[in-house]
Amino acid sequence: MELPTLPCSRWAAARSLEELPAVYLRDTVSGAAPLQGTSVRAAWDAEELRVRFHAEDTHSGATMTERDAPLYEEEVVEVFLDPVGDLESYFEIEVNPLNAVLDLVLRRNRSGYVKNFAWRCEGLRTAVAKSAAGWSADFAIPFRSLTATPPNAGDCWRVNFCRIDRPPGVPRELSAWSPTGRANFHTPERFGILQFTA
Repeated sequence: MELPTLPCSRWAAARSLEELPAVYLRDTVSGAAPLQGTSVRAAWDAEELRVRFHAEDTHSGATMTERDAPLYEEEVVEVFLDPVGDLESYFEIEVNPLNAVLDLVLRRNRSGYVKNFAWRCEGLRTAVAKSAAGWSADFAIPFRSLTATPPNAGDCWRVNFCRIDRPPGVPRELSAWSPTGRANFHTPERFGILQFTA
């Protein structure tokens, strides 16, 4: 299965993220359209990567409000980032419908990946807005928290955008921009390609 590529435009302060093209998440196992859709838009400037999720949702169930709580046990949207692209380590940042944040870094060892919950994405800004039709989450992710060298136009990072949805009365739904082929997002070889454009 070919990896998707998302051209990531430079952010212009006068332009809304909503004006940028969206990509849509698919069921992470089958690749089919999920019951409740999710779109993602991304842009960048010299300082940070900006990501907006919009999640259709008839019941946005979340109760956790503390930093680094196990948000993945409820409803959440997630960004996975591998600036180096060697699949040896990657960052994960989650936001739930209450604007709680979980951030961590994962590093490969002999038995798989070790999660480091002590890592903080310094300078991270997030915001959540709710409506009758669903919720949206904005991420402003400073490059200085991820890498010593910010990207230039033409650079590519390995990334994935994911969502855990738990509609009442039905099994949870896992969706991803680059489906992994299994019910687990932690499949870095399936991360797509974010291409920074001018």
